[in-house]
Amino acid sequence: MHTAIPVIDISPLASRDTAQRARVAAEVGAACRDVGFFAITGHGVAPALLADAFAAGREFFALDRAAKQAIAIGKLGHNRGYVDFGAEALDEKKGADQKEALNFIWTDEQTRPPNAWPPIDGWRPRVQAYFDAALAAARMLHAAFATDLGLAPDFFDGKIDQPMATLRFLHYPAPATGAVAEGIGAGAHTDYGNVTLLATDGVAGLQVRPRNRDWIDAPALPVGAFLCNIGDCLMRWTNDVYVSTPHRVLRPARERYSIALFLDPNPDALVSAIPSCVPAGEAPRYQPITAQAYLQSRFDATYKRT
Repeated sequence: MHTAIPVIDISPLASRDTAQRARVAAEVGAACRDVGFFAITGHGVAPALLADAFAAGREFFALDRAAKQAIAIGKLGHNRGYVDFGAEALDEKKGADQKEALNFIWTDEQTRPPNAWPPIDGWRPRVQAYFDAALAAARMLHAAFATDLGLAPDFFDGKIDQPMATLRFLHYPAPATGAVAEGIGAGAHTDYGNVTLLATDGVAGLQVRPRNRDWIDAPALPVGAFLCNIGDCLMRWTNDVYVSTPHRVLRPARERYSIALFLDPNPDALVSAIPSCVPAGEAPRYQPITAQAYLQSRFDATYKRT
């Protein structure tokens, strides 16, 4: 098994060149079957838009605690709002995560509740523009998944046009002056949805654990690249052909910012084993389930108290 995380230029996915689209789909599919992580360039998100999204994140996290708590996730619900330091423990054995976060959901503000925005002039349109661009890139990747899996390139289109998508800003503080970084930035976990697009500020800390291997450091990325990983829902959809790989963030040696786009399917999308992923004569590993029911089952397992 290879453990390298490839860098793939996905710009041909937007072209009319069938051969080039198939080549990119094969490269993406190989990474999805192996390490479950890959980096992408040529995704169409303008460098200036990405840089401004990081600037917006820093502006929010620089607010005082009262301003951030005014839009706390505990007040808003539905996975929207601010998450304070120590509020999450993705790996309970390692203790509380040493990070803070801010979540926004995809919403039409009619069938789903609206987001709450911080009190920073001009902040909302800047972040919404980035959300839209990153979501378009994540949708484009689904054409590669479909092609690789022997499906029509538009197979996923009607299943991700009203997605349960989340944009998450993350801030990992630096250790106190002269102190050694202790604890965990974000505990070991897998993502729940189809695919995650992560933008980082270049500060190290993210580690990945491929199947039957030790933890490896995520590579430094080309400027403007996204690090992508497969989530549990798409792994289920592919009958475990694609890999949802555990990952974690160590406590960084210096302050670290990142932005994650999580793309989960439409709530009513039926997650049923793709035929090309089920060996002849075998039954699928999982029963069909709607994306909403699957996601809720994961939340119920995560937050269950016994």
